[in-house]
Amino acid sequence: MNAYVPGLAPAGVDTRPLVVHLVHSLSIGGMEVLLVDCINRMPAEAYRHAVVCLTNYSSFADNITRPDVELYALGKPPGLGLATHVKFWQLMRRLRPTVLHTYNLSALEYAFTATLAGVPVRVHAEHGRDASDPHGLNPKHNFLRRRLVPFVDRFVPVSDDLERWLGEVVRIPRAKTLFIKNGVDTDKFAPGGNPSPDSPWAAGDFVIGTVARVQDVKNHACLVEAFARLRALHPELATRLKLSIVGDGPLLPAVRRQVEELGLQDAVWLPGARSDIKALLQSFSLFALPSLAEGTPVSLLEAMASGLPVVASRVGGIPEVVADGEHGLLVPAGDADALAQALGRYARNPDLGPQHGRAGRARVEERFSMRAMLASYGDLYDGLCRRKAPVSSSSKKAKSCAE
Repeated sequence: MNAYVPGLAPAGVDTRPLVVHLVHSLSIGGMEVLLVDCINRMPAEAYRHAVVCLTNYSSFADNITRPDVELYALGKPPGLGLATHVKFWQLMRRLRPTVLHTYNLSALEYAFTATLAGVPVRVHAEHGRDASDPHGLNPKHNFLRRRLVPFVDRFVPVSDDLERWLGEVVRIPRAKTLFIKNGVDTDKFAPGGNPSPDSPWAAGDFVIGTVARVQDVKNHACLVEAFARLRALHPELATRLKLSIVGDGPLLPAVRRQVEELGLQDAVWLPGARSDIKALLQSFSLFALPSLAEGTPVSLLEAMASGLPVVASRVGGIPEVVADGEHGLLVPAGDADALAQALGRYARNPDLGPQHGRAGRARVEERFSMRAMLASYGDLYDGLCRRKAPVSSSSKKAKSCAE
């Protein structure tokens, strides 16, 4: 895995088509987990993969288990970053990928640069919107998206909500979009198993848990406030009520201060970023996600696959996953009172959580499988490559762009 060095050429010769995944950075997050899972699980004989980070990457990149995947960091500074376009163009000319797959708005403009560099297939995925623009109405951003339509072969929204927004608000032509649901490994994330050994909570505790990058769009401050109100509403349960906030991010210090100011240090655990998410989910009684905006959150799918009931905001693609009153409870975004009331229903009702958890597990198995997601991306790559980048191949058995 490499930092970008001008003039660096890929080692060896490999006839498999190369897919370059372009992201702002590579660290723990739902979209990043999905990207790594796709790379690790797509048939190795079909495509090679490389990941290019506009800024940098963290040790999370070690989760890429395929040994043939190259990783590049362009070190983009804040702002326009015209020099980064030059670096990216040079890298594309050297790697000669067949497919560029960009993720979210920060990477989209590089589809134009990739076109200039001769990359034949360009795919752009929209995984969600920012807290600063939760409804995706920013006119400058949407103007940029429309201007780049000629340089993108397919826009991929990951929820019905995002698909409607791309068509009705951004006005991306329907023929240019393809809805692909996020998927989760239901073998890895399943009910049962050992909880994380360093969880500080006792066996009889009712643990509200969340796993998300600690940034404004995830609205952790509302969760902490709702947790404080929950304990005040139910003093008879207060000693058993616990909160685990798993994740790192720019607002983690602010959340720690909020916990201290509310006197909740003994009831709230903030372990930071973790790699043992499966085990941590086993220590939760329910999963909370009070986001201001979402696509189809991977952490939510993992929690439901693990048999946990969900309390989440009614935003973005979440209502497409969670039927209110069947798999969990949905509340208005930013409403700490409604969030506290929903959490309290599960804390007071020991039978309700397992009932909703079982229904949520069944829904994920039926509609949000990893297998279906990988097949959809494979079919998308194959179809575009056959049309735009037909190549010869010595291997007739490989499911690839070659015919």
